[in-house]
Formats: sequence, C-alpha cells, structure tokens
Amino acid sequence: MHFYNLVIIAAALGLDAFSIAFSIGLNKKTNRRKALVIIVVFGFFQFLFVTMGGCFGGLFKMYIFHLSSRLGGIIVFLVGILMFKEGLSKEERLDNFNFIIIVLLGMCVSIDALVIGFTLFSDFNIETLIVKNSSVVGLICSLLTAIGLIISRKARKNFFLNEYATLFGGIILMLFGIKMAIC
Repeated sequence: MHFYNLVIIAAALGLDAFSIAFSIGLNKKTNRRKALVIIVVFGFFQFLFVTMGGCFGGLFKMYIFHLSSRLGGIIVFLVGILMFKEGLSKEERLDNFNFIIIVLLGMCVSIDALVIGFTLFSDFNIETLIVKNSSVVGLICSLLTAIGLIISRKARKNFFLNEYATLFGGIILMLFGIKMAIC
C-alpha cells in the first residue's frame, strides 16, 4: 500500500474523531488537560483497533462490525443526550466528560478502524508492517482530534456559540450516534 493511500484512509478514519472532538470542545469545561487526554485516547484506540484488526484478519468480521457499530452509536447518542441536557440547564454541573466517557468515545470512534484493519491490513504478513501502518493511522487521528478541539475552542469565543455551544455539541453527538447506529 502506498503511503498516500494510507494517509487518505487514516484521514477518513480520523474524521469521526474530529467530529466528536469538535463537539466535546464546544463544552466550556473542556480545558487543555482534558483536551490532551482526548487527543491521546482517540489516537491510541485508532492505533490499537487497526492493529488488532490487522492481526486477527477476517475472524468474526461480519458479526463484530455490525454489533459494535450499533452499540457504539447508542453510546455516542447517550453522551449527546447528557451534553444536551447540560446545555438546557442553567446551573453548573459536574463535568460529564470524565475519563471513562472519554475512553468509551475513543473506542466508539475507532470501531471502523477495527474493520479497516480486518479488511485492508489483514493481507500483511509482517506484524511490524501492521504496527507501522497502524501508527500512521493513530497519529493522524490524534492530529485531527487536536484540530477539532482547537477549532471548537475558537468557535466558543463567538457569543452565540458560547451561549448555546453545549446544546449544539449535544445535538451533533446525538446525530452522529444515530448515523453510527443506522449505517
């Protein structure tokens, strides 16, 4: 596989993470420390799932993909509902995006990476080649996650977006969850 093909695949996989990161970044409680955790977790799970998919090949390809994408969509949708409810509430609440939620989201946005590993990377016989390609996928996902968080941080400075950012972020997550569960 040519490097530019790998970069295109990695960018396509990372767009899910970009969207989720943008939504999370609209939340006023997303600080730099949490953003760094999100970047690392999302990139790590992209790397891990592509590697696992490449190593295990076609085992359970059909069953794992359909079940896990539905479950991942439901989890993202539920997180969107929590964020939307927080946006409707005028009182300050505890942060809904704790480490466990971030890990769950990281796993949810990486499910398609598992399938890509099954389909594209399972043809590679050398584990080091799988790990190198998976590393590129993980790094590009981390980069796109960082870009999503940076853009959303800038967007929060807009008064209208700042006032309703949590609502918008919740709606985006709910729609994304529905898309994941249906498609």
